[in-house]
Amino acid sequence: METKLQNKEALDKLKELVKHGDICMFTTVDKESMINSRPLSTADVDEDGNIWFFTNEFSEKIHELSTDNTVNLIYSNPAENTYLNIKGSCIVVVNREKNAALWNPFMKAWFPNGLDDPKLCLLKVMTEEAHYWNSSSSKMVVAFNMLKAIVSKEKYDEGEEGKLSLVGEKA
Repeated sequence: METKLQNKEALDKLKELVKHGDICMFTTVDKESMINSRPLSTADVDEDGNIWFFTNEFSEKIHELSTDNTVNLIYSNPAENTYLNIKGSCIVVVNREKNAALWNPFMKAWFPNGLDDPKLCLLKVMTEEAHYWNSSSSKMVVAFNMLKAIVSKEKYDEGEEGKLSLVGEKA
């Protein structure tokens, strides 16, 4: 059954789903209309539902965003059977204070100079909507229920599915 959540409830659900798998496939479109995806670690989901990422100010994704700032974020956590697809628009933020507020020591793997790295910047994705699938059952229960559906010739119930509307007035 599909559910549509809006504003505060949608924001809470978004934060919960991102927390379960903070690496996403960050997808952009280049000037030849080619779709490009790469893994990025989420730095934060703020109170307005914006999703933040650290990146290199001179990376290819920055060039692609200058052509088309529409992005798609795909989070997948097969261990917990949760999946999230987010559509939004993205801007580049160069702000040392915001960098410091969101900094995580693990980021040194990509930015060895830490907060002093001159290429360090943030991407801010303003979420518009998201679609999620959440089957909180274990893989064993999912497999059993799929087999049961096959034997009984009934459609498999995949669990919770819904849309998150994140635009408009925030609660």
